[in-house]
Amino acid sequence: MAAPELGRWGEYGPRPPARLGARASQEPATALGTVGTMDLAYVCEWERWPKSTHCPSVPLACAWSCRNLIAFTTDLRNDDQDLTRMIHILDTEHPWDVHSINSGHSEAITCLEWDQSGSRLLSADADGQIKCWNMVDHLANSWESRVGSLVEGDPIVALSWLHNGVKLALHVEKSGASSFSEKFSRVKFSPSLTLFGGKPMEGWIAVTVSGLVTVSLLKPSGQVLTSTESLCRLRGRAALADIAFTGGGNIVVATADGSSALPVQFYKVCVSVVSEKCRIDTEILPSLFMRCTTDPHRKDRFPAITHLKFLARDMSEQVLLCASSPTSSLVECWSLRKEGLPVNNIFQQIAPAVGDKQPMILKWRILSATNDLDRVSAVALPKLPISLTNTDLKVASDTQFYPGLGLALAFHDGSVHIVHRLSLQTMAVFYSSATPRSVDEPAIKRSRAAGPAVHFKAMQLSWTSLALVGIDNHGKLSMLRISPSMGHALEVGLALRHLLFLLEYCMVTGYDWWDILLHVQPGMVQSLVERLHEEYTRQKAALQQVLSTRILAMKASLCRLSPCTVTRVCDYHTKLFLVAISSTLKSLLRPHFLNTPDKSPGDRLAEMCAKTTDLDIDKVMLNLKTEEFVLDTNTLQALQQLLQWVGDFVLYLLASLPNQGSPLRPGHSFLRDGTSLGMLRELMVVIRIWGLLKPSCLPVYTATSDSQDSMSLLFRLLTKLWICCREEGPASEPDEALVDECCLLPSQLLVPTLDWLPVSDGLVSRLQPKQPMRLHFGKAPTLPSNAPASQLDGLARVPGQPRIDHLRRLHLGTYPTEDCKACARCGCVTMLKSPNKTTAVKQWEQRWTKNCLCGGLWRKMPVSYS
Repeated sequence: MAAPELGRWGEYGPRPPARLGARASQEPATALGTVGTMDLAYVCEWERWPKSTHCPSVPLACAWSCRNLIAFTTDLRNDDQDLTRMIHILDTEHPWDVHSINSGHSEAITCLEWDQSGSRLLSADADGQIKCWNMVDHLANSWESRVGSLVEGDPIVALSWLHNGVKLALHVEKSGASSFSEKFSRVKFSPSLTLFGGKPMEGWIAVTVSGLVTVSLLKPSGQVLTSTESLCRLRGRAALADIAFTGGGNIVVATADGSSALPVQFYKVCVSVVSEKCRIDTEILPSLFMRCTTDPHRKDRFPAITHLKFLARDMSEQVLLCASSPTSSLVECWSLRKEGLPVNNIFQQIAPAVGDKQPMILKWRILSATNDLDRVSAVALPKLPISLTNTDLKVASDTQFYPGLGLALAFHDGSVHIVHRLSLQTMAVFYSSATPRSVDEPAIKRSRAAGPAVHFKAMQLSWTSLALVGIDNHGKLSMLRISPSMGHALEVGLALRHLLFLLEYCMVTGYDWWDILLHVQPGMVQSLVERLHEEYTRQKAALQQVLSTRILAMKASLCRLSPCTVTRVCDYHTKLFLVAISSTLKSLLRPHFLNTPDKSPGDRLAEMCAKTTDLDIDKVMLNLKTEEFVLDTNTLQALQQLLQWVGDFVLYLLASLPNQGSPLRPGHSFLRDGTSLGMLRELMVVIRIWGLLKPSCLPVYTATSDSQDSMSLLFRLLTKLWICCREEGPASEPDEALVDECCLLPSQLLVPTLDWLPVSDGLVSRLQPKQPMRLHFGKAPTLPSNAPASQLDGLARVPGQPRIDHLRRLHLGTYPTEDCKACARCGCVTMLKSPNKTTAVKQWEQRWTKNCLCGGLWRKMPVSYS
């Protein structure tokens, strides 16, 4: 649904690279076979209340984590005009479900910074106070602050977590390579500070307006060790500052006092721990003057430096500077390089006596600069660590614009430009007006609107640079899509390769991939899933095992985007659950004697079941050492719900075998999956043995005959089906006798109704290109349902149907009264507190303490959620 107000946002398609400030084509993309460029996905704004109003804070801070959580600030004004400093945290899939925190900051919040894991947040204010926020019970909508630091009365102008030494570079020129190790390489990078054994020490560093640098270290005991030092002997005002890290473990701080007539200063900061105290050593590095101040024609036109940013946290050699006047701005990109020091002819004659190496010095050189622009209001830098080997100033062809090569500039006229981060050439333009002005029109000649234009005061690019969030001067949040080609036309095949490359990057790093899903159209899903699987199977067996659950979750989220593949979402979620149950139950088995072979009981069980094709479950048991399967009866009883799910799932699969030729139904892929069927056989054998110890832990079946051995019947049919598709033998179709026996199953046993697919109320599968949605904070929207999905067998939720704990397999009732949490990605629901205290159940539940089985974050749900 597009609101009238959203009609003001326009998007303009592929354009040739142009110098920022040069004319760019304003024709929309209409070529067949190209994919979208830059458009608005949704807008979320505040409702107006009679007694209080959310208004943008001054300054406004915004941060985007690698788990696709967004934090931003507003001020809450009451009737007495008092301001409460608020921090709002939301996940991009449910932007209306915002968690608002009364930060407790007495002054305006100047900085927000996520840590490398995306689970902790730093906030700093204009009074020198820094707070560290942590998730409560690993819930994305529950936060608390227990530790922090203070530089009393000294505003914080720059803030960062210390580097943990992990850096993974992307090699876009090798995106077609078969091995992940060729596409993504671990860069040798030292942590800012290490503990005994080389483990990185956690903490943060901040710069104050008076030129102080403060470092706080988080000791393993939970205490905070803080130290403050001056950046140099002659302290000066640091109105702007930024922080970057070097591969050698040092920290580089850039400062400017706000005047373009004065130099931008750089300092090297070294942090160490000596005698249980934090020590800070600083050293002055070469400084620079902006080029516009040395140009006689522009010397006084841009009196203020308004933005100072390193191009990346781990790229201290490149810096972006923006100088502004009240009406216009100019942007420059600088690089620090080693250059040979000129030597006088007299000394050149004796150079061999001194040494063969020429003296070298560090010197800042300008890489590029823009023409006069409209006044810049915000800057967003890419977080994607793309390797820039041999591409410093070589702008690739229009099919080689990768997301990590672009940065975003927002202007006071409401437009947003994506520019190459080194050459500053325009890659895409987004206008907030239906009548965009010519880009090369001098800023001073542009007619001014009657009122201030809506423009972004703060912006952040996602971790793959495929999405941009902006908070405007009305406090409204806008989410923009940025195409993988950074605004240039791409054929669908090349676009798929871009998306596949970034999906692989998220698979390797563990980052959330929501922003990639924004660009996947229903017609792309099948191809992406197949190619992703092909790339996965090319990797080494050890790496495949590490990434096995992550790729299942990724396939499930992709298949959710197309009505034709919804049933496969059920299968992927079920496979995740089955793998988790199998590994948990096998881990409970212990060898009977200490001096056992290298293989665990679980490994021997899998090996024996893979070799034995006997149809009788009791004969299979004879080949096992049953004493290794002995567990406490209370433990067995606590696991009954999980064992019941295994039994129900086997029965459902076998009963659905005769319908395999009909349109796809949930569970269809399992009928040809020898690995999963073999896993189910192993679990059936384990359950049979445990049933001898505790009969009440066995799955309960409703049979027509009291004398029927249901487990033996199901194991026999399951084994026949497994033999048809196991890896060791040739694949074959199930014979007619097996199909006939499966046809009789519903008359012998009551086939259960499985709760297949958790209900997800997220946005990404409902967002339509070119049709932005208008949302409100705190108010859940009425989203269109996936009609084809609701018509499929087993996916429709009947009103009044009892809800289920998807992880514990416990029934919660139609209107649950227990506190529950739901996955922000797949919608999986489980209770916050465990109703069972046995060790085995705790072991199962600890798997899902931090994340859902699909890797998504948990959100606390209200009691009696609908």
